[in-house]
Order: sequence, then C-alpha cells, then structure tokens
Amino acid sequence: MSLRFASLNISAGVIVLALILSFESSGSAETAQPEADAVPHRIFVMSNGWHSNIIMARPDITPGRIPEIVDFPGAEYLEFGWGDAEYYPAKRTTLGMTMRAAFTSTPAVMHVLGSFRHPKRRYPTAEVIELAVDKAGLKKLVQFIHDSFERNRVDRAKISNLGLYANSLFYPATGRFHLGNTCNSWTVRALNAAGFDVDSAAAAPASDLMLQLRQLAKAP
Repeated sequence: MSLRFASLNISAGVIVLALILSFESSGSAETAQPEADAVPHRIFVMSNGWHSNIIMARPDITPGRIPEIVDFPGAEYLEFGWGDAEYYPAKRTTLGMTMRAAFTSTPAVMHVLGSFRHPKRRYPTAEVIELAVDKAGLKKLVQFIHDSFERNRVDRAKISNLGLYANSLFYPATGRFHLGNTCNSWTVRALNAAGFDVDSAAAAPASDLMLQLRQLAKAP
C-alpha cells in the first residue's frame, strides 16, 4: 500500500505516510467480479483505510512457492503485507521513524499472518474485497509474493521479528520503502501481476486503492 519536496506538501506527506503505516480497521466487505468467465480461485484485499494486505487460501499457493508458509502449520488463509522494516514492526513509533520512512529509502519487510478464519469473519469491521482470479493470474500472483521475500541465497527467509498479531511473523523483503513506494504500491503491483487493471498512481492511501477495487466490483 517518488519523493517530492514541495514545501506545501511535505507535512501532508508525512501525515499520510504515518497513517498508511498504522493499523486500525474499519469498513465493509465487497466482491469484485472477474474480467473473464467465472473462476474458482478467490483472493482478498483487506484495508483499514491506510494500509492494505493480500490474503489467499492456503491450498491456492503453488507447491514449492513461498516456503515461509511452513511457519504457519494448519493455517487456512495466509495474509501478506509489505512495509518499512523499522516502522512496520514497531510496537511504539516515533517522529524520527516516520521521517526516515518518508524522506529516505529504507529497507522493507514482509508481514505474514496465518489465519484459521475466513477473511471477512476475521476482519468484520475492515473493508475486505474478494476478487476472482484465473489459474494463470493466481500463479503469477504467487510468484510475485514469492519474489518479495529477501532470502539471501537460502531456501527460506529468516524470521526478522515477531508479527503484529498472534501467529504472524516478519521477514526481510526485497525492495526499498519510501513515499513513492509504500505498502499500497506493493499491493497494486501484486494485483497487476494477477491481471487486475489497478492504477498505482491513484492508490497512495489504501482508501484510493479500495475505491478502484469497488469500481471493479461494480463492473459488468
């Protein structure tokens, strides 16, 4: 979910970034229709209004891809998010963290949550949009998420921190975080990989991203 230092936009950018990095859920659930024929595979995008994650059913993850999911035995759904390596895992955040994330290019992490509940039941007050995807799109999405982990030439990424919730963990990620490349930018690229026409330029806060997905949901 590039840096421009025009004086009138700096404060607003910091505020938006801080809110993007925060995690307080609100909203409703919708289902987006696929562009092609009805297909059996479903993915979910969950947003609290600022941050966004992608959720997949465990059986839909291609065998041999995303090996880190073995850390979540028995989970029925896997939730993936990407963000700043310092700010995202922090139990307490500071202005300094926010400024570094906003105005420098910082390392990133992947957050993975193993869930035993359907996303719409796990997040009853969050906005959860369900998307139908064909087999080819699903495979490309899984590959995109697989490639988002920084494994340093080993089979599995090492756990870098405990996650935000029970049964969740952080791992090193590829890419660099900054105002032009946020958690929502990552979500857009993941959806693009799956074949969805989502505009990253209109998805800076997750609220704008979800607006696009709601429009997809209404499309014939």
